[in-house]
Amino acid sequence: MLIATGLALGLLASAHAAIDTYEFANEAERERYRTLVEELRCPKCQNQNIADSNAPIAMDLRNEVYQMLEAGKTDAQIIDFLVARYGDFVLYNPPVTSRTLLLWYGPAGLLLIGFGVLGVIVLRRRGQKARPDNGLSTDEQQRLAALLEQASQDKKDR
Repeated sequence: MLIATGLALGLLASAHAAIDTYEFANEAERERYRTLVEELRCPKCQNQNIADSNAPIAMDLRNEVYQMLEAGKTDAQIIDFLVARYGDFVLYNPPVTSRTLLLWYGPAGLLLIGFGVLGVIVLRRRGQKARPDNGLSTDEQQRLAALLEQASQDKKDR
């Protein structure tokens, strides 16, 4: 019973530690903070924003964003600072630059290549179906026709 109680208190303490409580001057500052932490990606979790992540680095980044907001920094300055520190990865929508062209246009390029390959395959198969050449010479075709005729006559005679 004592171990279960200790475990439950430990879980409650860790759940309580994940909640950030920041005091803002007004509702506009709170909304700016919420917008920023929702549009910045957690470097550790990779598919969560820093608002939803419980990773220690996300907690540090939320604290950093709060401190910069309190210092009077603009949203652009905060984002530029975090991009300089962690790279474009912290942005859910990285800018289109020469380094991110493949990221932005790579999937569309692969899709176009796939459609092109599919089109070539379909056209080749259509060409094979339209061609009456079955690989037999005229003598062989006549012999085949005679054999088929003979087989149909045998069926009729039975």
